[in-house]
Amino acid sequence: MEGQSVKQCCAAFYGSDVARLLLGDSFHPGGIKLTQRMGTLLGLTPESRVLDVASGRGTSALCLAESFGCHVTGVDLSEENVRLATEEANRRGLAHWIGFHRGDAERLPFCDNTFDALVCECAFCTFPSKQIAASEFYRVLRPGGLLGLSDLTRTEEAIPDLEGLLAWIACIGDALPTGRYSEILASAGFELTTVEDHRAALVVMVREIQGKLFGAEVAVALKKLDLPGVDFFAAKKFAQSALQVTQSGNLGYAVMISRK
Repeated sequence: MEGQSVKQCCAAFYGSDVARLLLGDSFHPGGIKLTQRMGTLLGLTPESRVLDVASGRGTSALCLAESFGCHVTGVDLSEENVRLATEEANRRGLAHWIGFHRGDAERLPFCDNTFDALVCECAFCTFPSKQIAASEFYRVLRPGGLLGLSDLTRTEEAIPDLEGLLAWIACIGDALPTGRYSEILASAGFELTTVEDHRAALVVMVREIQGKLFGAEVAVALKKLDLPGVDFFAAKKFAQSALQVTQSGNLGYAVMISRK
């Protein structure tokens, strides 16, 4: 798919009610527990200024602010996500610590050397120009600042059952081996310091999605839920294939910490 179309499509999906139904409040494996782990690895403190790229509806940004007392700025391509995240921050009384903005990861609307840490969870692999995004991450971080990246990983082996639009929406379409992510970050100037394997969290997430798909299909059949346009057969087949390749080790999930 063409780059900008992919970004717009993914942004629209992750701002939808279907995404919330299948993925819950946190749209990545490991949920807020893995976000808290990321914050610990980044050494966040109340003095930290943090940027959350592809912040969605603000779940991770809110988690980091509440868990570490840090100031967090979220940026997302979806205006609806920004609106909902802002409303939630206001509802929780966190507006003085958190702010959300619409923006593109490849053209971040912030000055050089602004943030102490940057997080990007389960989104980097969907960016059409990862090299440009990595360079933008580097630019907005202060010298010595840390990047926390968590994302899907895959082996070099082709995965024919996980192709097409569903693969992009599921963040699989352009997932890379861990070594390739490291190369992209290094070429932007980063030094990789930590890699953690969290494939088990991905297995749990896929199984949960399978259960929610079954429940949603039953609810739609009983006319207790309206999800127009959802192809349950294709979605269930895709989820089963994703589970199989994850269990085989061809698909995984990792947390990577890099220093500027």
